[in-house]
Amino acid sequence: MKADAKCIHCSVKLEVGENFLESQAKIKKYWCTTCKQSHNKSRMWVNGKYISFDHPLHKAGRYKSFDDAAFAALERDIKQKSGYVYAIRNPAWPNWVKIGKAVDAEDRLSSYQTSSPMRDYKLIHSVHFEDRNKAETKAHKIAATKASLAWDKSINGEWFCMTDEQAIDTIKGVANES
Repeated sequence: MKADAKCIHCSVKLEVGENFLESQAKIKKYWCTTCKQSHNKSRMWVNGKYISFDHPLHKAGRYKSFDDAAFAALERDIKQKSGYVYAIRNPAWPNWVKIGKAVDAEDRLSSYQTSSPMRDYKLIHSVHFEDRNKAETKAHKIAATKASLAWDKSINGEWFCMTDEQAIDTIKGVANES
């Protein structure tokens, strides 16, 4: 390595063991470790070990464990307050509507479709809210009062026994309050 070698990206002086690896000098890659780490954003590293693009769990970024990689998107989803409150239906359960929340209602619908061999879930209605958590809670309370009492159990978690129109009115009612 040249005595006065500098990083080709940020021009910092390269010092083996400090900010530069000796192996990089052999292949003439004169990058400091900071620039090298940010060079290729599409690579995946788990606990300091490179994970190839061919790996079935490959997801660009640096993670302490595969669990961290798997839950990174979920954590981002939890931290974001804004999003949609939506109503979906599946014709397999004609009297039931799910009222839920998501950062992106269309994306959530797609995830439901993967669990349905007929790909027959339908997005009835969705509205964007600054705080989707509060909006969903309000929607569930309103939906509980509108759910049909014709069944022994008219509410099952986020599923309500109601018509499409009742579900739309429920979500619009929450939007009007906001």
